[in-house]
Amino acid sequence: MMDLIPWSPQKELTSLRKEMDNLLNRFFGESRFPSLFSQEWSPAVDISETDECIYVKAELPGLEAKDIDVSLVGDRLTIKGEKTKEAEKKGEHFHSIERYSGSFQRSFRLPSTVQMEKIEATFEKGILTVVLPKTEEAKSKEIKITVK
Repeated sequence: MMDLIPWSPQKELTSLRKEMDNLLNRFFGESRFPSLFSQEWSPAVDISETDECIYVKAELPGLEAKDIDVSLVGDRLTIKGEKTKEAEKKGEHFHSIERYSGSFQRSFRLPSTVQMEKIEATFEKGILTVVLPKTEEAKSKEIKITVK
C-alpha cells in the first residue's frame, strides 16, 4: 500500500493559478507576466503493482533522459529533474524571447523490498517508466487452506 499524501495548500494555489492563467490566456492571448509558482512543478505519476514487479510511470513532457535523476535509497524511490525552455518569436515589428525553468522532485516509499540490482528505467516519448522487480520473499504466494 502507498502512504497517504498530506494536503498541500501550495499545490492547491498552483492549480488555481494555472486555471486563472488559462482563462486569461484564452481571453487576452498568451500572458506576458511570469507565473507566481513557475520555479517548481510536480509531474503526474502512476504506480501499479503485480505479483512480480512495481511499476512507476511519470509524465515528463519536454524533458530528455539526461535531465532526469532516478534513485533508490532504502525503501524510498526518488525521481527528480529540471525542465528548461526557451522560446524565441520574431516578426516584422517585434522580437520576443521567453525563458523559463523549473525543477521537481517526487519521492515514494515502496510497499515491499525490491531487487535493487535489477531495477530498470526507460524514458520514451515523455514517459519515464521505472520497473522494480520484487524479491522472492515479497512476491505473493497462494496458500490453500483446508476448510473443516
